[in-house]
Amino acid sequence: MNKNKSLNNIISGFAGQLITVALGVIIPRLVLLNLGSEANGLISTVTQIFTYFALLEAGVGNAALQSLYGTVGRKATVETNSVLAATQYYYRRTGVIYFVGVLLVSIIFPLAVKSSFSFWTVFAVTAFGGLGGVVRYFTQAKYLMLIKADGRNYAETNISTVINILISITKITLLYLGCNVVVIQAMYFGYSVLTSVIYVLYVHRSYPWLNLKVKPNLQALSKRNSAFIHQISAMIFNSTDMLILSILDNLKVVSVYGLYSLLFSMVSTAIGTINGSVQYKLGQSFNTKSKEEYLRMHDTFEVYNMALVCSLYCVAGAFILPFLRRYTAGVTDINYIDAYLPYLFIATYLMNNGRESSNMVIKFAGHFKQTQLRTVLESAINLIVSLIGVHYFGIYGVLFGTIAALLYRTNDMIIYANRKILNRSPWKTYRRWIVNILLFLVFSVGLRWFLSHVSLSTYPRIVLWAAFSCLITVPAFFGIASLLERDIYLYAKSLLVPYLKSMRQKVIFLLGRNH
Repeated sequence: MNKNKSLNNIISGFAGQLITVALGVIIPRLVLLNLGSEANGLISTVTQIFTYFALLEAGVGNAALQSLYGTVGRKATVETNSVLAATQYYYRRTGVIYFVGVLLVSIIFPLAVKSSFSFWTVFAVTAFGGLGGVVRYFTQAKYLMLIKADGRNYAETNISTVINILISITKITLLYLGCNVVVIQAMYFGYSVLTSVIYVLYVHRSYPWLNLKVKPNLQALSKRNSAFIHQISAMIFNSTDMLILSILDNLKVVSVYGLYSLLFSMVSTAIGTINGSVQYKLGQSFNTKSKEEYLRMHDTFEVYNMALVCSLYCVAGAFILPFLRRYTAGVTDINYIDAYLPYLFIATYLMNNGRESSNMVIKFAGHFKQTQLRTVLESAINLIVSLIGVHYFGIYGVLFGTIAALLYRTNDMIIYANRKILNRSPWKTYRRWIVNILLFLVFSVGLRWFLSHVSLSTYPRIVLWAAFSCLITVPAFFGIASLLERDIYLYAKSLLVPYLKSMRQKVIFLLGRNH
């Protein structure tokens, strides 16, 4: 059953990702052409604010997830119900605070942002952007914790894919009808309500034993306050760049930042799809298996996650500027082509994605209180350096702030996770980083030399050459990682073979049924 869950997570994740990428590429260009860079920058900023503003609930969510890995892994339904009842209790208690926060941001942001839009336009766009999160906070959030702990990420992916398709179709229609940015944002809110209804129906059908009227196990979420501090820091860290640019620069510059971020984050989402498909196994293993067994899974994840992250961003970095030249053709209100921005964005994404193995083990161990000051310091470094940097370097300055904070916190996570939780030297993780960064540099130079001899003047050529580059680069990174870590390779092979057999059996069954 667990094998099928992971397989379903990966298949549905990639199918959903392909659709999301296609729609994610089409929609922003339509916004740029129909509403302009300023409207695109406004939407990007509001989305960024509330994407991470919603993470305020994850103080409860992370603590609940850490407890649910154990109860779900042991198939203890009574304990699971009590943890979920406690989760619901805390969500409801803090939901009003969240709602007030949305209203305050909706009032303050229009006063602070540099924009030609009226106060009420920015207010409405901001309010609609936040109210969808309020609905999510009160309804589906607690159920998502159960879905993730049980390894049913494919359900979340499938629901999100369907909703994203509906949103995209509606958004394209509204743009062609000439609707303004407020109407488009109101549409998002409507679909947020629909999404919550779907989640409630799905969970109650899939878990008939679910009962949130039992006595809540509040002790299971005793680490929520420390986790909450982590999420406040994460919100500040992740939303700083666009906020600073929108206030100290202008929304057109935010649009440039948002477009680069959008394209690179598509790679991050693809990586997250793979990570999410196996994270529940790692979480359950940490809470229910021996330390030796968990360490083998942890090292396997770390080796191949680093290889995947570095290889994909190597390819992305080589193709982003040729793609943007085509993508922004006809947009004249600001220049989107910058030779240095890709390198700065890649640096942030490499560190943010590459440290995931250390980040996960800290969460699995519930070491929220022990590391809360460290995550606050990460946010402080980002904020201080960004505020100073934007003054002198503009958009580069906010990225300098992010890189400075990541340099500190990534190293801190590696050292803490290895020494304090895994009780071993961090050198093994650093050695893997060194190998992958060297490979990244070599392949980046090689790709750029090769691409200088081919034409990338059309979308089909860009897509085909990018696919070809992935077929060479990704296996090369994985192959070298396997050669250097023979034990990890053999263990990964023992885990992967059953999945491949299961996939083969499914294909044979489907082909046989069709005939």
